[in-house]
Amino acid sequence: MPKQLKKNDRIPLAITGVTAEGSGVGHDKGLAVFVANAAQGDQIIAHIIKVKKNYAVARIHQIVTPSPDRVKPDCPVFQQCGGCAWRHITYEAECRLKEQQVADALSRIGHLNITPQPILAADETDGYRNKAQFPVGGTAQELKIGFFAPRSHRIVDCRACRLQPSVFEGALRAFSRWIAENNVSVYNEETGEGLLRHIYLRQAQATGEVMTCAVVNGNEIPAPELLVGELLREVPALKSLLLNENTARTNVVLGLRCKTLWGGDGIVDELCGLRFFISPLSFYQVNRAQAERLYRKAAEYAALTGAETLLDLYCGTGTIGLTMAGKAKQVIGVEAVSEAVEDAQRNAALNGIANARFICGDAALAAHQLAEEGVQPDVIVIDPPRKGCDAQLIDTIVEMAPRRVVYVSCAPATLARDLKLFAEQGYETREATPVDLFPRTGHVETVALLEQRV
Repeated sequence: MPKQLKKNDRIPLAITGVTAEGSGVGHDKGLAVFVANAAQGDQIIAHIIKVKKNYAVARIHQIVTPSPDRVKPDCPVFQQCGGCAWRHITYEAECRLKEQQVADALSRIGHLNITPQPILAADETDGYRNKAQFPVGGTAQELKIGFFAPRSHRIVDCRACRLQPSVFEGALRAFSRWIAENNVSVYNEETGEGLLRHIYLRQAQATGEVMTCAVVNGNEIPAPELLVGELLREVPALKSLLLNENTARTNVVLGLRCKTLWGGDGIVDELCGLRFFISPLSFYQVNRAQAERLYRKAAEYAALTGAETLLDLYCGTGTIGLTMAGKAKQVIGVEAVSEAVEDAQRNAALNGIANARFICGDAALAAHQLAEEGVQPDVIVIDPPRKGCDAQLIDTIVEMAPRRVVYVSCAPATLARDLKLFAEQGYETREATPVDLFPRTGHVETVALLEQRV
């Protein structure tokens, strides 16, 4: 009988697969062993740190033969910070893995006989994020600004993240000086005391405009004029300093109330030839260049001719629907967050788009309401959160009988589940294209085209 694996064993292990979170997977006597920061093709000596009934967890003790995909990580905190999953392999290998992740989900979960199109890879894998939320910890004298370690709220100090634009480093230097010089207290999650919780930054990549926001456990900060001065020294493109009030004992980063301390209420970016106003609470894709590729693919799948009614569910600030409005008869956007609807209306006006209207409400209920009004959409675009669509919404979409459904997803598993439900009601998935909006991380977007079965 094979010897039972136990904690602190060291075993030779061939890494034959990977998880979306960046762990390698091997097998010992039929038991799956997960190894952080291992690469497919590695031959390693694994040090077992946990054994469960159906799997084990290990760390790398020694790399005997490295995978041909393996590279030296280019970030000093890669193994401590939970942001990136793939800095230990080439970007080409990462894209292959993401393609396979989407293909496996469509096949195994969706039971679809479809091969995804080649992934739309990013031209730039560094500096692409236009938004960052930095938790703040420690004290004014021993400050920590960075990101939470995986599955914890321990802050890994990192002020020069490779995913962020360099202008964010300057903003953090300005905040750090202001904190130290004004002895600003730092929030303590355990006690609920202290003022500064997060530093929240956004950049409009096309225009260069920068928005800064202090997330505080209160309703004011000391010496805001000094903070503005420090920020202007480091960030000449600064357009706004805002205060976000979050006094709740919660893990949620942003509170619901924002006020402007200096400059404007937000910034303006350009996307697919349109201008978009971005406020602190606005949803806006974090990778502008790849978002343009995603939206162009979605528009290709929508195949609008100018005669169609387009229904954009989970429309957020209206980006997808507004970028298609020029080729539609009318666009109707539906979004549950009232502030996002206000931004969508503002963005329509900003671009002189008169054939778009926006409804504030739950997607399923709003779609049902439109059906009762007799609105007959020719094309429906859905861009749901990671949990995907609920069955009621899918039923309502099918009842509205659009010719095409364009599904934009940030989670391959829930996408595949929902495509299977659509297939059971007469909508076949014709094509699916992965898009890498988040290079070096474990996330991948997919856009899929569904059509009524003839």
